[in-house]
Amino acid sequence: MPVEWQPVRQSRTHELVLQSIEERVFAGELRAGDRLPPERELAPVLGVSRSALREALRVLETIGVLVAQPGRGPDSGARIVRNPDDALGRLLRLHFALGSYSLHDVLEARVVLERSSWEVAARHARDEDLDAAGELVRRMGEPDVGVAEFNDLDTRFHVLIAGSSGNALTSTLTSAVRESVRPLILRALERTEDWPETAGALNAQHTRLLHLVREGRGGEAADLVEEHIRGLHGTLVEESDDTTT
Repeated sequence: MPVEWQPVRQSRTHELVLQSIEERVFAGELRAGDRLPPERELAPVLGVSRSALREALRVLETIGVLVAQPGRGPDSGARIVRNPDDALGRLLRLHFALGSYSLHDVLEARVVLERSSWEVAARHARDEDLDAAGELVRRMGEPDVGVAEFNDLDTRFHVLIAGSSGNALTSTLTSAVRESVRPLILRALERTEDWPETAGALNAQHTRLLHLVREGRGGEAADLVEEHIRGLHGTLVEESDDTTT
């Protein structure tokens, strides 16, 4: 059934365009994969300028519900998508940098999210997910892995387990929270006096965590992942407290 577009009011035009598009998503008239009409068609139907329409579309692209493909042809134009992970991580990272949340807030959020996801993963994780996690652990254990790569693999490992729990929202939130402190964790790892020893200790916990999940020992995995998070991340919180006192 074709979407019926209606003109919007002129005050705060781009926000009203957003509202119009949101209403159609909420009503089920627009779904992931649907394409919006070209700007030259949609702007006059909504009764707004193309610049106001573009501003609204940029907002939707930023929050991960729309992707704009420039050019001509069947793949060009704006398309509704489901891509919350990168968008939410970017948004949370900015708010953390602006001081909206403290390191302690982020630490406690990570603990709550990951305790839950590791405990549930011990009951529901698929073998292929655990095998993929095992490959990440294997690479983190190789002697040539650098700090930046280790940090990236570490993030992917935790997010993969969160996703294997079967809860997409938990996975997205875990990814966003971990991404918000990725630069700080990277700098903390770069400051370690003995990187091979630090990497080995962290990855020994990864190996143990994966073993516990494979054996279905979710409670023990939850306790260990909390210890794991409060280790390096907790050190960052302590350092932050020292600089503010």
